[in-house]
Amino acid sequence: MKVAIIFGSKSDVEVMRGAANCLREFGVEFTAHVLSAHRVPEKLEEVLEKLELEGYEVIIAGAGLAAHLPGVIASKTILPVIGVPIKAALEGLDSLYSIVQMPKSIPVATVGINNSYNAAMLAVEILSIKYGELKERLVSYRQTMKENFINDNKEGVEL
Repeated sequence: MKVAIIFGSKSDVEVMRGAANCLREFGVEFTAHVLSAHRVPEKLEEVLEKLELEGYEVIIAGAGLAAHLPGVIASKTILPVIGVPIKAALEGLDSLYSIVQMPKSIPVATVGINNSYNAAMLAVEILSIKYGELKERLVSYRQTMKENFINDNKEGVEL
């Protein structure tokens, strides 16, 4: 079980930390890389080839502004790519549209703006199809989440 987290700039570290935190919670091995589809395309291709050879199964890719990174990655691998639009210009809507509007046959699953935690949750769900122990952890996580919600809200709320 290995996931790669790739994003275009060191300034995106805080946003992408959510993905790392989620993967740690579920015991999923990951690596993180700062790569740019525009500034170092050759290095990006080199890393993608290495990730495939090393058995990575999902890629989480964060991008802001032009937000081409997730789509470029999807065009160069058959691994599932989950895009995280990062808030930059236009409150992140430009990034969201760039990532979610991929051409037919080159999909990128896309989560909400700055929501790298959900990207990792989706990666966990994808991996849980193959890994039974991860599926058990996910089922337990969901059950605990439900129980906590019910307990936190059983007394109602005062307005």
